[in-house]
Amino acid sequence: MPKEHSGAEAISFCDQMIAKGWVSVAEVETHRRIVGFMAQDGAEICALYLTAEARGQGIGKAFLARAKAASPSLKLWTFQANTGAQRFYLREGFVEVQRTDGAANGEGLPDVEYHWPPKQGESDHEP
Repeated sequence: MPKEHSGAEAISFCDQMIAKGWVSVAEVETHRRIVGFMAQDGAEICALYLTAEARGQGIGKAFLARAKAASPSLKLWTFQANTGAQRFYLREGFVEVQRTDGAANGEGLPDVEYHWPPKQGESDHEP
């Protein structure tokens, strides 16, 4: 994925989510290092990020289980270029709702909206 924001902008974005109480983190106890975080605002997952070495270990699945337990429905966006995230969300029961050219997001990158659970009439096709 291209880097679209400066380090200062990324820190400011994270500070805002933390201040709102949206953030959960995953830490590896043996290294005392944060390996991922999820930000959730009600039914919207605003961010879910894992380090490369944390992927495939059930951490993202645990974050989504927590989100699903906290809300009867969820929605989120990911970039079209992030095919790994798209496969993950589909495996976790999300369905693709729409694709956009990215004009409405801060990065200007084409994106995909997902919902869980699927509402009547929403497809469950893979992109």
